[in-house]
Amino acid sequence: MRRIQDVHVLATEPLIAPHLLKNEMPVDEGIARTVVEARETIREILAGHDRRMLCIVGPCSIHDPDSAIDYAHRLAKLKDATSDRLYLIMRVYFEKPRTTVGWKGLINDPHMDDSCDMREGLRIARRLLIEINRLGLAAGTELLDPITPQYIADLVAWAAIGARTTESQTHREMASGLSMPVGFKNTTEGNLQAAINAIQSARRPHSFLGITQEGMSAVIRTSGNPDTHAVLRGGRKPNYDAGSIEECRKILADAALEPRVMVDCSHAQTSKDFTRQPAVLRTLIDQICAGSNAIMGVMLESNIEAGSQPLSSNRAALKYGVSVTDPCIDWPTTERCLLEAASALGATGPIAAASHRA
Repeated sequence: MRRIQDVHVLATEPLIAPHLLKNEMPVDEGIARTVVEARETIREILAGHDRRMLCIVGPCSIHDPDSAIDYAHRLAKLKDATSDRLYLIMRVYFEKPRTTVGWKGLINDPHMDDSCDMREGLRIARRLLIEINRLGLAAGTELLDPITPQYIADLVAWAAIGARTTESQTHREMASGLSMPVGFKNTTEGNLQAAINAIQSARRPHSFLGITQEGMSAVIRTSGNPDTHAVLRGGRKPNYDAGSIEECRKILADAALEPRVMVDCSHAQTSKDFTRQPAVLRTLIDQICAGSNAIMGVMLESNIEAGSQPLSSNRAALKYGVSVTDPCIDWPTTERCLLEAASALGATGPIAAASHRA
């Protein structure tokens, strides 16, 4: 008989069930407290009850767990130093969507040699998230593969749905069942309505195919995620200026959504010039100081060292703390621009009565 299935499949390799990986790398009470408190704080910021600015800060992607932990220690200290005005979450991105082809991230290909050892990638990712949360520093990530959350979502305080997947029904359904706040980016062309549609969709109940903690295929039924919001990342032109922010606020309000928005300071906002991220941040801070209540958060691509480097499976050839995907600002620049932001926001006067909880 002619072959009529798996014609282009070379192999099928079983994965460990999610609950077994979690038993292998469990969450203790301190880590759980970090995750839960961070999620609740982000919800308060989204609602405008906590007037601090949410900052998702960190490498474009994680490829070296050692440098990621080094970065996390630095960010944890800065989090404490700026906590009156800013709320810092580490950007811990393990999955990278590609326009055509390229390295898909640490979970997919942890050895960066096309061996795609995903079993090891999931273990590395979970272990790293545990170590970061143990510092009292919460983590944010982009969730790309709909199976991945079963393995790591319990350690994530904030999630992004990227510009290439905002229009995807699969990702909207997935977001409707996630336990943390979720930001939807406008499309790569700059289409904001797609993000608004995604927010509305993810807030509704859905039924879709997924897997259980035991690794069995199942129908997943969700209640909808009320903690969804828009992320402006630019498109054919930047959209972080006051006019674009106000347009977004009006569209959100007209859709009966919270008129609050996060701005990605990288990507199309800078025409891919990573050194302009601090300037974008300063513009946003100026808008807040001038009275804008629409901006609730920012994203910065930051690493220990500036710029980027070519991908290499030879770890010894890679520079420490340098991105292998999008170029990032270095740590001194990150520290300086966030301290300046906290100082500028402090100059606007005391936080309103509905400030963050002690």
